[in-house]
Amino acid sequence: MSQRSILHVDMDAFYAAVEVLDNPALAGKPVIVGGTPEGRGVVSTASYEARRFGVRSAMPAAEAVRRCPQGIFLMPRFGRYTAVSEQVFAILEATTPLVEPISIDEAFLDVTGCAGTPAEIARGIQERIESETGGLTCSIGCAENKFLAKVASDLRKPRGLVVVPPGAGKEFLAPLEVERLWGAGPKTSALLRAAGMTTIGHVAARDVEELAALLGDSLGEHLAALAHGLDDRPVATGGEAKSLSQETTFAVFLAPRDTEAIERVLFELSDGVAARLRGQGFWGRTVTLKVRDGRFRTCLRSVTLPEPTQVVEDIYGAAAGLFRDRVRLGRERVRLLGVGVKNLERTPVRQLDLFDVGGAERERAARLAAVSDAILRKHGDGTVTRGKLIARPGKSARPPRDGSR
Repeated sequence: MSQRSILHVDMDAFYAAVEVLDNPALAGKPVIVGGTPEGRGVVSTASYEARRFGVRSAMPAAEAVRRCPQGIFLMPRFGRYTAVSEQVFAILEATTPLVEPISIDEAFLDVTGCAGTPAEIARGIQERIESETGGLTCSIGCAENKFLAKVASDLRKPRGLVVVPPGAGKEFLAPLEVERLWGAGPKTSALLRAAGMTTIGHVAARDVEELAALLGDSLGEHLAALAHGLDDRPVATGGEAKSLSQETTFAVFLAPRDTEAIERVLFELSDGVAARLRGQGFWGRTVTLKVRDGRFRTCLRSVTLPEPTQVVEDIYGAAAGLFRDRVRLGRERVRLLGVGVKNLERTPVRQLDLFDVGGAERERAARLAAVSDAILRKHGDGTVTRGKLIARPGKSARPPRDGSR
């Protein structure tokens, strides 16, 4: 197999950057998207000015206020972020057809065989994104595989461009902390550090058998391969999208009985998925729910709707119903929530009966959503906000993370 050339493109502080783009008066200021100045909710992302004070994604807003009392807190505008994301992905897909979206603001690209060196292609992408969006920036890692490219893109943010030469992956990774290994979460990293492995180079120096005995066969072999810079997974485009999803991890876990906060997050996630469905021209028949508890156990549930949909009311209703009726957490707290839609189709066939009141309501909701999308695309100023997304006094808002670092 020929040597691949892989790019990982990651937008810089995406949500916050879009807010600055739409309101230049915020430039150079500590912008915090998510949470409130009163300390309710969780930070979704923060500008680099806010990060200098230690503000990070998924941090409780109360901690963000303590660290950066002068921070400017803004409610997320997911419709606007989705519209800008589509602009960015159009640029990526014009570069190569082999694009694997990872989230709303990052993707892998296989540029093997494209004209120019990977660094030249990456610089071209950065210039086009900045020019065509009006100033947004991204960081890009270039390497022979996805893992190396992902690590490289994170090293020199913002506007970073890091190239890992072919065959140099092991040396590139060696001085980096073990937490950068995919699959090395807090518990695994603690085990590695307790065993004297604080860098990826230390992991690479150990026998696979030793790592397997410490972490289990599967994880031990996986981390050993990554530590040597090995990752043979291709960029998976999958052709036409098969599913769309959005999820968020909480810095402060939610109690199962905190139903109002859980349902609010489910609505936010459903709203984001619905906006992406409409933006890409899809309808979906099956709604999926993902719940991970504090012990890292994951529960996946799904339900197929009578008719395909692209409106938030249908998606949220199904996701909330799945959580209420099928998820059993006991005393375990909620660490992660995710909502998705699969079994996508381009042209849904509906038969709207004269007396089908529910169908008429769905059609009305779809028309209202289309109008809302149009307003957000045109003005981008948050003039349209769903009532369920407005935090009640004394209640927490927990917006999803955007994946920005």
